[in-house]
Amino acid sequence: MLREFISVFDMFKIGVGPSSSHTLGPWRAALSFLNQLEQNHFNPRRIQIHLYGSLAKTGRGHGTDLAVMMGLLGEEPATCDTSLIQEHMQKIRQQKKLLLGGKREIDFDPTQDIVFHYQESLPFHPNGMALEATSAAGEIFREVYYSVGGGFIVKEGEPTGYVQTTTADIPFPIDTAADLLYWCQTTGLSISDLVMENELAIRQEQDVRQGLIRIWQVMRDCIYKGCHTEGELPGILHVKRRAAELNRRLLHGNADRGYEDWVEKIRQHATSFHDVLDWVCCFALAVNEENAAFGRVVTAPTNGAAGVIPAVLHYTILFRQHDQPTDIERFLLTASVIGGIFKKGATISAAMGGCQAEIGVSAAMAAAALTEALGGTQRQCLMAAEIAMEHHLGLTCDPVAGLVQIPCIERNTMGAVKAITAAQLALQSNPDQAKVSLDTVVKTMWETALDMNAKYKETAEGGLAAHIPLGLSEC
Repeated sequence: MLREFISVFDMFKIGVGPSSSHTLGPWRAALSFLNQLEQNHFNPRRIQIHLYGSLAKTGRGHGTDLAVMMGLLGEEPATCDTSLIQEHMQKIRQQKKLLLGGKREIDFDPTQDIVFHYQESLPFHPNGMALEATSAAGEIFREVYYSVGGGFIVKEGEPTGYVQTTTADIPFPIDTAADLLYWCQTTGLSISDLVMENELAIRQEQDVRQGLIRIWQVMRDCIYKGCHTEGELPGILHVKRRAAELNRRLLHGNADRGYEDWVEKIRQHATSFHDVLDWVCCFALAVNEENAAFGRVVTAPTNGAAGVIPAVLHYTILFRQHDQPTDIERFLLTASVIGGIFKKGATISAAMGGCQAEIGVSAAMAAAALTEALGGTQRQCLMAAEIAMEHHLGLTCDPVAGLVQIPCIERNTMGAVKAITAAQLALQSNPDQAKVSLDTVVKTMWETALDMNAKYKETAEGGLAAHIPLGLSEC
């Protein structure tokens, strides 16, 4: 029976920072709209983009306007040259022209054709946007999209809901943690092996393994680049990048000759607990500084939380000696199914659930994956995920100035450390004695999200954002 399921490649998407819901999602929506124009043989003279709710309130800080323009150019977030993004934007602003799909030039003035509706939201989701194309004859072609977190988008009127997710006859349908545990107990398979069987229902094994390693390579390159890039992050906050300075200090000023040499030097110098803790924080900082600088990242499950899983996986590789390709594959497979359970039972959108839906979910994913890597049982993996989320419940999303910088970057370090702690607790515990199940914490997280005041859901109108003067001026 065909059913919609969230593949590991749906959960981990290669893209561009700083936000999966405010950058990657709108970018993919613009690409979808471009495809719709072509399919309907509609030749626009003009295109207008209308941003609503959270997309409007924090859109400029998150680069939503930039993302939509890149999508209309026909650039793919997974493969575009990120070093040319600002050049593309400057050209559009100066010439007031846009090369639609890289083929046909139309008039386009971002100051007039991207409209921010700050006080208006669309009904389905806070991250709503409408794209309108007008022909020379005055005909209008309009589509409404919702960016629902993690780069996932919903097109209004689509019977299946999610755009570009996977439908297949999978052997082990999983909507809840109880489903996952049932199939593991029935088959005797580990969580990662079970998830792999589902992936093999739609892809060749070689493609799955190559795709997983490609995801890790992007994560790894992001860590390395972030640990070697100095300077200031874009935006009005003038945040100084810290990962490179921390990297240099931890290596006592010793330069490296590339990634492999760098890893070897880290292993030589990390001789104590606090050294390892510093490195985990450094890895997470590096990824989210790259994310804030419109760099290449992987949604894990979102861009705002993109540093947690890479940091914990890098910790597993460097300091726990689980460094084989199969170790990396298993880690990502296990993490992905936990993310899918949260997405189906609650949300991975900060605009819907606050930061518990991003950092909390990423910590739960990383905790379960680390627990399996370290030899934990399936039930201990679920216990680790529950512990990690339980201690993120109620975490608000309050980006200062609408930028994915304060407190977002540091929160990734907290999520990574909590994930490791949760895994250690689960490995030393008996799941039979646990009072709270993963499904219970998923339900609790969703109820908490529904009760949370809207100003704490990625609007930059509450929390820290309301108490930093620079944040008020941007929003």
